[in-house]
Amino acid sequence: QVQLVESGGGLVQAGGSLRLSCAASGRILSTYIVGWFRQAPGKERTFVGAVLSNGLSTKYSNSVKGRFTISRDNAKNTVSLQMNSLKPEDTAVYYCAADPTRWSMKVEEYGYWGQGTQVTVSS
Repeated sequence: QVQLVESGGGLVQAGGSLRLSCAASGRILSTYIVGWFRQAPGKERTFVGAVLSNGLSTKYSNSVKGRFTISRDNAKNTVSLQMNSLKPEDTAVYYCAADPTRWSMKVEEYGYWGQGTQVTVSS
């Protein structure tokens, strides 16, 4: 089993940046596909982006592409989500999720989840 913990959320002004971290314990995270999702108040949890095990293949939703970047730090057993040019519509609880076998944009396809970290972007 792998345990995931997100950190780095907070309050930031529009146009600012935040870097979220997904830290793993119990397993080596580099062997997992890692996805980032977010859930705004009253909305469903939606796909933000994902990174494959090689750390070079990434996918992003159109709403964040060009602004957000996912990367791995295998020495620290973490995956980061760098968020630049933040907009108020990026406000949500952000979650990292892991799956050992497959890549997916679907929430239900991921077997392991962190508790989430709040990101609030003010106007």
